[in-house]
Amino acid sequence: MTLTETRRQAPPAVVATDLTKVYGQGDTLVHALRGVDVSFATGAFTAIMGPSGSGKSTLMHCLAGLDAATSGTVHIGDVELTGLSDKQLTLLRRERIGFIFQAFNLLPTLTAEQNIRLPLDIAGNQADQVLFDRVIETVGLRDRLSHRPTELSGGQQQRVAVARALISKPQVIFADEPTGNLDSRSGAEVLSFLRTSVRELGQTIVMVTHDPVAASYADRVVFLRDGELVTELAAPTPQSVLDTLVRLEA
Repeated sequence: MTLTETRRQAPPAVVATDLTKVYGQGDTLVHALRGVDVSFATGAFTAIMGPSGSGKSTLMHCLAGLDAATSGTVHIGDVELTGLSDKQLTLLRRERIGFIFQAFNLLPTLTAEQNIRLPLDIAGNQADQVLFDRVIETVGLRDRLSHRPTELSGGQQQRVAVARALISKPQVIFADEPTGNLDSRSGAEVLSFLRTSVRELGQTIVMVTHDPVAASYADRVVFLRDGELVTELAAPTPQSVLDTLVRLEA
């Protein structure tokens, strides 16, 4: 069975059911999410998009256990996040989830290699050396491992962050505007590495972005408007994503 066939038969990596998130009360009540039902396929790259205020970041935060939904459920694999204690959520995020943020969040006193290995060190786990070497080759950092963040370009720092997210073999990586602080060339490099990690490593990635070009690297784009899932695209192109966004904002 090929890797693609295995992915098709695998259950979804993340499932949200009737997900609702409400902030404030009375006159300040805001419905950030309104009964969202969505699943994210294992071994696939999915982008979440929508106009400003559509709820895309709130959705990702609820999916990743960074924020608690008001109602509804989220499953990461076979684990339901609803009702987990803070300690259980911390353990789940450590063992099953990888994160890539717009800010690179690297420790300045550590080398690139030490930053990459940090999640494993915190968890008290040894790196799978075969996977480590493969990840380093995938993101093209072999000659930068001994450099500290200040000695790296923005694109290189984000590639370190990508490698750090990959190294613990998480069930899913959540990426929040991962190219937001990068120029177009560096952004394209990082997105290519994410695409390669899905294709060659079988990684599952869920990415929030406002950039149609970034979204075109995904297998699928889901669109939110006013806290509701309104449409999606398979095999997106920059133009098809842009056209959909223009319709949603009309």
